[in-house]
Amino acid sequence: MTQDHQTAAWQRINTAAHTGGITLTVACRACADDVEADFAGATLVVAGELRLLATATDERARRAEDAQLITGEGPCTDAYTRRAPVDAVDLHHAADRWPVYTPLAREQGARSVLALPLTIGALAIGAMDLYRVEPTPFSPAHQERASAYARILALLALEEHPHLLSSHSRPTQRGPQGYPPTVHMAAGVLAAKDGLTPEDALARLRAHAFSHNQPLLHTAEQVIDTHRLD
Repeated sequence: MTQDHQTAAWQRINTAAHTGGITLTVACRACADDVEADFAGATLVVAGELRLLATATDERARRAEDAQLITGEGPCTDAYTRRAPVDAVDLHHAADRWPVYTPLAREQGARSVLALPLTIGALAIGAMDLYRVEPTPFSPAHQERASAYARILALLALEEHPHLLSSHSRPTQRGPQGYPPTVHMAAGVLAAKDGLTPEDALARLRAHAFSHNQPLLHTAEQVIDTHRLD
């Protein structure tokens, strides 16, 4: 990654910010526009387990990112775990890589995806996903520019979420784990109400979100409000 890409990325972000200030969302949108992605999102990983949606450019991006939270698999998870970019030129042919995530992402119109880890030195704090609705690969130039933005998003993430610096990292495992506190609270509500184990209650939440095409957090909030799965 050259300094020129870094400087150009900052300039685009500054232009996009106007008078509203530079945020993760502004930077993510600027990156998507610059590398010709149709939508994009970023997820943060705390202590190698707790995964939180940091930003999304639109509803498609939010649902595609949430699909990775529901399934515990996908390019974001792989990019974070490997500390390296992960790409899929056509999700129609990615079922072997991410069998559960792939159809959910495709429902949002995603065909190509490029995921980049958000890192600062040896510290990895999450990943950014760039999506295209056509099966068009991201060129080497686009990947270089996206890497520059990923570095900037990592800095902005630390600014907006300084607790990431004090989190004790643990090895990240594959699989649907490390949900936000709201999801664990909802699972506890179901477990107490229906006499389920926490694991079974969590499985019910995931299955309901999947079958109703809802974000997992939305399903969890409904359970906390109503004490039932509609």
